[in-house]
Amino acid sequence: MAGTRTTRRFPWWGLLALVMVLSWAIGPWGLVPLIGFVVWKGKFTSPRWFHLAAVMVVLGLALSPWLLLRDGRLSIPQGAGWLTSSAYDGRAVSARPVKALAAAQNPHLAANGRNSMHNDAWATDAYSGPGPLGDNPTVTSAWYGILECATLAFDRAGRLIGLCGDTAGPSLHVFDPVSLRMRASLDLPERRPSKESRLQDLCGGAYFYLDQHDRAVVATTDARVATYSTTPLRGVASTKVDLPAGDCLIALMPDWAGRTWFETRHGIVGYLAKGRQHTITLEGERIANSLASDAHGVYVVSDHAMYRLSATPSGPRIDWRREYDRGSARKVGQLSQGSGTTPTLLAGNRLAITDNADPRMNVVVLDRDDGKVLCTVPVLARGHSATENSLIGVGDWVYVENNEGYAGPWSTLLGRTTSPGIAKVDTRACRVEWTAPISAPTSVPKASLASGLIYVYEKRANRWGVNAWYLTALDLRTGQRAFRVRTGIGTLANNHYAAVTLGPDGAAYIATLSGLIRVADQG
Repeated sequence: MAGTRTTRRFPWWGLLALVMVLSWAIGPWGLVPLIGFVVWKGKFTSPRWFHLAAVMVVLGLALSPWLLLRDGRLSIPQGAGWLTSSAYDGRAVSARPVKALAAAQNPHLAANGRNSMHNDAWATDAYSGPGPLGDNPTVTSAWYGILECATLAFDRAGRLIGLCGDTAGPSLHVFDPVSLRMRASLDLPERRPSKESRLQDLCGGAYFYLDQHDRAVVATTDARVATYSTTPLRGVASTKVDLPAGDCLIALMPDWAGRTWFETRHGIVGYLAKGRQHTITLEGERIANSLASDAHGVYVVSDHAMYRLSATPSGPRIDWRREYDRGSARKVGQLSQGSGTTPTLLAGNRLAITDNADPRMNVVVLDRDDGKVLCTVPVLARGHSATENSLIGVGDWVYVENNEGYAGPWSTLLGRTTSPGIAKVDTRACRVEWTAPISAPTSVPKASLASGLIYVYEKRANRWGVNAWYLTALDLRTGQRAFRVRTGIGTLANNHYAAVTLGPDGAAYIATLSGLIRVADQG
């Protein structure tokens, strides 16, 4: 009797694992074959569905460390698409230093380049030190759950000081600059109820500065100007600011005499002197950006006008006010119907902001002494121009980033991105020198004068639906891309208005919705 021949079938769970790995490698659209596999395998009541449920339980257990350990010991988890998004483009470059007038050092701030979100009292967003050159860069990340550090600064010991926030409210942290592990943490007052979206609420959770003693000066959500020692991390002083109901502190900056100036969402600007507050109200105007200062006063931009104010024995005085074109509506990508930039002070006693004009936004250059408009330059694409991040100021040049189209993290899902454009403007010649087709949805870009590069946080469009994020370096002079390195895949790698920060050792740091990322050369 002839024997019966049997055929071994490839186990269904092996095929499922293969499809899942392939889907993870390709990206979100790679889930289509996974869904097809599930449909093909039969009805919901099939016993194989119990096997599939068991696989899902195993995957859940595999992810459980990220749910339980949110203290920086783990890297930020990665999304799907490592096979269909490049890890590195470009090549290592040599430093090409740029000579430019450095911002004046405010005597009541820590050293320029490490004291605040925008680097210095002039808000230039330019570092005199180096940044990565793309020489075999390594990417390190630390997972802290849903926690974003909008502003990072460095103390004298080189430690990272971060003002961070989660769904409950802001907190102050000290991080190791290499491992990114948290060394100290202090919870600040929780967020107050507000009509603003938690993702767009600037009240007491976005800006702080380090003073000349390496103390963090913070605007808290309960309207206090609070000073914290960072060694050890503890409160040392606090002054309550009397504000109307519903208003809140946005940002702080010292003037050259040491007075702490503050501004509020509803247009109050003032300073503290000997424990007393002195204020003035910009009637009918709102503020959604930080402020700058020099030896003559402080510079504030509202959603209607640009101001210089100074201190007098009777309180703040408006030295000059200059209205700008605020456009017809709040553009997608901005937090107000007005300028999205902190005033950037430039060489030659000038300053620059952007307006909100239709159909194209302008870079507006003014005289610091009297507010006279010196230059108005249309930038970026017609009908697709908006920015909510400060200009970079390098000598006579400013650099502006396009944020048009960013309405929140969902704006960049499934491989989508925002309107492209990084433009260089010569403020003496009043012209655009170049525009690079880079999409950087929300980063506060930075320049390195020592390296001759600007650094943006790029989100590329991807037809596979991959949400890959990159630290991208452009030549300051030409706009040519030097290199870009992938920092993460998925929404957890989104920086959501946080700044790119360069460290004393030349490494770059990016705060994301879920932790910190460090990019450093290894060559």
